[in-house]
Amino acid sequence: MADRKTTSNTPRWVKVSGIIAIVLVLLVILIMIVSGGKHGPGRHLPSSTGVEQSVEQPWS
Repeated sequence: MADRKTTSNTPRWVKVSGIIAIVLVLLVILIMIVSGGKHGPGRHLPSSTGVEQSVEQPWS
C-alpha cells in the first residue's frame, strides 16, 4: 500500500468557512454597488433642504 500524505494541514471546515466569508463579503459589496452606494449611517439623517421637520410630542 502506498503511503498517502496530506497535501494540506488546513482542516476542511476552515476552508469552507473561508469560502463562505469571501462569498458574504462579495455579496455585501455587490448589494452596495447595486443600491447606488447609498449606505452608511448618513442616509438616515435628514437632508439639508432648509425645511425643519418637527415631531409632535404626545405629552405636550
